[in-house]
Amino acid sequence: MNLKELSRTLRIPINRYFAFRRLRQYHSLPRSIEETVDWAMNFGRYGYFTITTLQKREEILALARAVAELRPRIILEIGTARGGTLLIWSSLASDKVISCDLVHRQPQKVLLESLPPPGSRCQVRLLTGNSHDPAFKQRVAGELNGEMVDFLFIDGDHTEEGVTADYQDYREFVRPAGMIAFHDIVERQPFATNQVHHLWRKIKQTGVVEEYISDPNQCGFGIGVIRV
Repeated sequence: MNLKELSRTLRIPINRYFAFRRLRQYHSLPRSIEETVDWAMNFGRYGYFTITTLQKREEILALARAVAELRPRIILEIGTARGGTLLIWSSLASDKVISCDLVHRQPQKVLLESLPPPGSRCQVRLLTGNSHDPAFKQRVAGELNGEMVDFLFIDGDHTEEGVTADYQDYREFVRPAGMIAFHDIVERQPFATNQVHHLWRKIKQTGVVEEYISDPNQCGFGIGVIRV
């Protein structure tokens, strides 16, 4: 364990206290979609209990509004990261949000599972593992138990091969008239491994799509949506 990990581990009790105090503040009032997005972007950094999202507000707000119009029961996301988008989806789904990532730190899991607002029947299910593993896909199928997803958000492996695999593997779980969205679709990216735009360019040629991009000249970000 390096010094940073050790420091975070030693601070778990105090960080847990402040993170859950912050969550109680969030839950203290009904929140509009705009407020929920702002909380997702500014919840706070509390070591392993940090919740934040690397999104442009205008883009993720447009997506959240589109998802809300679906009145979703079940949402599936590939890529939990710091849980910011999970906070948004858990406020919109009536029954379940399945969030998948390579790592879910044990202290953080309790906080993420507590994100749905008071009175909501929504349950957060965290599935830890490699989304490209066929056995992992079977775990997702088992969690769905024959039900279909209203919305699939793909924001995990950003390589062209990885995002293509996630799209091909998990789109079958989305109901007719549901939605699939991709993050980081703009061509200009800060990292060479951000290659979602290659897949998005192909998808755009096959049908009608929607794009939420704050600035056509921006570096990184951008959300692409397709209707199933």
